Order: sequence, then structure tokens, then C-alpha cells
Amino acid sequence: MPKLLLIDDDRELCQLLNEYLTAEGFEVDMAHDGDCALELAHRRTYSAIVLDVMLPKRSGFDVLKELRQHYTTPVLMLTAKGDTIDRVVGLEIGADDYLPKPCDPRELVARIRAVLRRAAPGGQPQAGTDSIQVEALRLHLGSRSVHWDDADIPLTGTEFSVLELLVRRAGQVISKDELTEQALNRKLTPYDRSIDVHVSNIRKKLTTAGARRELIINVRGAGYMLTLHEESDDETGAE
Repeated sequence: MPKLLLIDDDRELCQLLNEYLTAEGFEVDMAHDGDCALELAHRRTYSAIVLDVMLPKRSGFDVLKELRQHYTTPVLMLTAKGDTIDRVVGLEIGADDYLPKPCDPRELVARIRAVLRRAAPGGQPQAGTDSIQVEALRLHLGSRSVHWDDADIPLTGTEFSVLELLVRRAGQVISKDELTEQALNRKLTPYDRSIDVHVSNIRKKLTTAGARRELIINVRGAGYMLTLHEESDDETGAE
């Protein structure tokens, strides 16, 4: 049974969501402030965390920063409806996805299951398919881990899914619509910058490990592409 940590200072909402999530087959712990949330996160292992931005004692952003120093547990952030800045900041810090409040419990369950699928290690790969590689970048599909040369790249489950799509189609442009549908399991909506932020995070982690900055490029008006070494920005019209 997946274990969830639900963090929100609205106790009535927490209880309603707890009842719904329990009926959907989840085991739920609840926390109503940032300090309590971190205490539980350090004491127990969770399959996923649902985290509100606005919390007493420590904000949701502070909680997420601390979590990302220790864990790759999938985190779904709850943000104020229409607050694009909170969504972008959460994704930049390391959230896997977000959902505006007030949210439909059915959509919350769907989003949780989606991040759980992205974070789950794959089944037993067939012979010869355990990893895929471009240049010094190697993705291990069974463990969903990533290396550049000998350096371990700590990606979230969502970041891994985005990078896997780009690596499998290296040298080809993949539209933001397709990346959103295949990696995030939802449609791209107007003003949704989730894919942009996830790609930016992946780039930062890869370049820190020694990869070239132009390994992943933004092709204007088309989408993103993981380039092969001989390709140049001039040829692709990349940013």
C-alpha cells in the first residue's frame, strides 16, 4: 500500500482528502506545519508527498528545499489557483508536479499515481535494454538512475522521464505538448511552464557533472532536442 504524507494547515481539508485517499488505497499521514512535516519525513519512508505552499513555521518551499537535500521522494505541490510564480518556484526547487487549490480529489489521485509511476523502478528489463547511452550520458532503466561518466546525477522521477524521452529520440525535436503528455501524463495547458523548468533543472545537473551546455537545446517554436555531438546550434536554430 503506497504511503503518503499530506501536508496542509487546513485541517478540515486534510481530513476530507485523507478519507478520499484512504478509500483509494493509500495509507496517509498528515502534518499541519513545516516542522512537523519534516519530522515525519525524516522518521518514515513515503511513496509520495503532497505539500501545500502556505504553511506555518516553515513554508512549503523551505520544506521542499530540505527534503531535496536528503530524498528523491516524489513531491506534488498544492499552489494557489492562478499563482504561476509559486508553481515555477516549486518546480525549480524540485517538485515533480503541482496542482492548483481548490483541487478535485479525483485529479489529485490521478496526479499522485502519475508521479508514483514515474518514480517507480522499471520491471526486469530485457537483455541488452538495461541502459541507454548518448556520449557519456547513461540512463539505467531498471533503477531509473543517471550517470555522466562516473558522476551520479540525482534526478527526480519526473526529470528522469523527461530525460529518457529526449535520450531515446536523440537528434530529434520533441514538442512541449508531447513531452508534457508522455512525461507528465497530462495535456499541456496555456502558460504551463512545467516542461521548461524540468528541462532547465536537468541541464543544470548535467552541466554541473561535466556535460556540455548545448547537450539539450530549445529549438524555437518547436520544442526540445538532445543533440548529438556533431550538431551545432546554427543548424538547428536553437536557443
